[in-house]
Amino acid sequence: MTADESELRELRASVREFLEAKSPEEVVRKLMESEPRFDPAVWSQAADQLRLPGLAIPEEYGGDGFGLVELGVVLEEMGRALFCAPFFATVLLAAQALLASGDKEACARLLPGIASGRTTATLAVAEDHGSWDPAMVSARAAPDGDGGWTVRGRKCFVIDGTTADLILVVARTVAGPTLFAVERDATGLAAEPMETLDATRAMARLTLDAVPATLVGAQGAGGRTMAKVLDIASVGLAAEQAGGARRCLETSADYARVRHQFGRPIGSFQAVKHKCADMLVQVELAEASSREAARLADEDSPDFPVAAAVAHACCSRAYMVAAMENIQVHGGIGFTWEHPAHLYFRRAKSSQLLFGGPAVYHERLLDRLGI
Repeated sequence: MTADESELRELRASVREFLEAKSPEEVVRKLMESEPRFDPAVWSQAADQLRLPGLAIPEEYGGDGFGLVELGVVLEEMGRALFCAPFFATVLLAAQALLASGDKEACARLLPGIASGRTTATLAVAEDHGSWDPAMVSARAAPDGDGGWTVRGRKCFVIDGTTADLILVVARTVAGPTLFAVERDATGLAAEPMETLDATRAMARLTLDAVPATLVGAQGAGGRTMAKVLDIASVGLAAEQAGGARRCLETSADYARVRHQFGRPIGSFQAVKHKCADMLVQVELAEASSREAARLADEDSPDFPVAAAVAHACCSRAYMVAAMENIQVHGGIGFTWEHPAHLYFRRAKSSQLLFGGPAVYHERLLDRLGI
């Protein structure tokens, strides 16, 4: 199912109105210091009123059957508002991992809860080294003798790992990296929050000590599954980054119009004009690259993997440029912790590093190009 331009505008307006009411700066700052780091009531409203968790889940599993284009609109708005919720981990990582696994039984069992918003989920791949490459996974899974599996190991940088009801874990078997489903209350599972640069995106360290797990997909298929998931998640992250970058540009331009120095708005000075113009170029490029990648994904184009890598690289750079220049345009007040410019800078930097950082995503682009 694909929405037309008017429907996309209506979706954007609805999501923006909801987030402006539920995710103003004071709420974001409050949630940053709370546990859980999101408001369950607001999450339920996003699911019940807007049906956001099920937007891009196939109708056969209880979703609305839309694609990455529509999901990108939602993520742009969430990035713009720094929305604190388990949306990225649940919808972009866990749900897409289930779909990419090709395991219809697991999808039928787990996706309806995600689509309804009743189940939050996440994907645990990275370990102490921080790499999302399945080849680097050292966590081990072994048969338990009763037809099930147990997983041992440690996972780091697990988004919403302390609150997710369902955790999809990539662990190694004799066949190679493999995907497993672990329930939140499973014996042997311990989760502790991690203190990271960006407090608006909760992360956790998981310790798995012979944790009961259910196989998802085929043994040894974790590498192929993660390649698909990273392409889709990179585009989703790119949309979120583009939304945050656009917000930085808007706040810079607004401030440049009202802040006066030497009897005139600072926006009339050439140096400030140049900063805002450079930000505009980066933001427009970010939006164009992320939206084009989403379109190619929905068309199942063979060019999508390259477009996904390009979008991730472009949007990571654009957000960092916009966030840094936003601080500069705001001058002295921009350097204070109390100003929201710092929240966007921290989100920009953490998003740039989320899937490995510039060296990794440039390498991924070369790989997708076959170079």
